Amino acid sequence: MTLEPFGARLRRAMDTRGPLCVGIDPHASLLAAWGLDDDPAGLERFCRTVVEALADRVAVLKPQSAFFERFGSRGIAVLERTVADARAAGALVLMDAKRGDIGSTMAAYAATYLDPASPLFSDAVTVSPYLGYGSLRPAVDLARACGTGIFALALTSNPEGAEVQRATGADGSTVAATVLGHLREENAGEQPLGSFGAVVGATLGATVAEAGIDLDTGGPLLAPGIGAQGATPADLPAVFGSALRNVLPSVSRDVLRHGPDAAALRAAADRIADEVRAVVTS
Repeated sequence: MTLEPFGARLRRAMDTRGPLCVGIDPHASLLAAWGLDDDPAGLERFCRTVVEALADRVAVLKPQSAFFERFGSRGIAVLERTVADARAAGALVLMDAKRGDIGSTMAAYAATYLDPASPLFSDAVTVSPYLGYGSLRPAVDLARACGTGIFALALTSNPEGAEVQRATGADGSTVAATVLGHLREENAGEQPLGSFGAVVGATLGATVAEAGIDLDTGGPLLAPGIGAQGATPADLPAVFGSALRNVLPSVSRDVLRHGPDAAALRAAADRIADEVRAVVTS
């Protein structure tokens, strides 16, 4: 099965539902705050509530795989159901797994998340290019063949990332700029939006522009860091500049803390989506 390219589907979802990705991050503390046990049953109740509240209205839902994997096979079973239910309700699903490896192992990771025959089939997956961008080729090729997408870590919101991402190569380019350049090549000629995205933190302020890094790759830019990490929608123009329209802000705790009340979850997501839309379209 080959889908319409992910970039085209994402552009439509962002334009009609609002440019927002909500993370499904079932921390133990969040389960407790919802009055749920920290076990597979609590995990399932949490995820079902989020999907039922948000999957028919937000553009993207982003399950963080680690919070499911910690429960072993029962947690993965909940992840399978969460992905399937979210996609059935109309949301695009971005699996936040940050996979990165080489050769047949990378191909296996790609098949896990990007092959329509997989139980964990998602619309896109986060990947790490820090074994060399070429190591991502199995994921890139499978995504192109299936109409799915990837988001490669480029300029992340965690302070530790700078020691790798801001390092410079022999040509004077930073590692991040090199990754972004490869993504630009992958997206060349794709309309209305490429399927090969980058992860760029919303907390970076003007440092990206000051470093002369071009974020416009022709693909989507996943922007974590709004809310609990300190950034706001108003910070987005300073970070993303001319690439602002392609930004997909990712919010987790600032929405999820309003649960388990479904109406409160919806209201929080709608509010943030409206704030982002106002900034992006102003």
